[in-house]
Amino acid sequence: MNGQTVIRPLQESDNSAIANIIRTVLSEFKANKPGTVFYDPTTDELFQLFQQEKAAYFIAEQDGKITGGAGVYPTSNLPEGYCELVKLYLLEETRGKGIGKALIEKCLQTACTFGYTHVYLESMPELIMAVGLYERMGFEYLPGPLGNSGHFGCDIWMVRKL
Repeated sequence: MNGQTVIRPLQESDNSAIANIIRTVLSEFKANKPGTVFYDPTTDELFQLFQQEKAAYFIAEQDGKITGGAGVYPTSNLPEGYCELVKLYLLEETRGKGIGKALIEKCLQTACTFGYTHVYLESMPELIMAVGLYERMGFEYLPGPLGNSGHFGCDIWMVRKL
């Protein structure tokens, strides 16, 4: 990661840029299918979505340009002490530079601060690069989904104890 990359909290003015990044990445990996955040109306209003207790979203900004983001969210019906790592997306030109890892580390630290004991995530085989990163960051596979994200298009479920 170079010195010009900043990880900062999401601002309302970031909504359209991060929604565009999410949909661009999903399209790039041919994962722009029903049951994913591609069609989730909250994708266009992430700032508003994360204005609740024990939720946070972070933006990666490189030389003043938004290049990705990730967050933690208290998804409904998760087990006690669990939050979900959500909406980790990076533009192609910023992958492989440690920015995804930095975003995940920021999310894990924030989850600890909020008092969570576990971080859960959902993904799909199309996002194999991200899945490999999750494995390297200590996430372990689960046999099925937890909670109620509404993202029935995801078929990889992982969890990490904090």
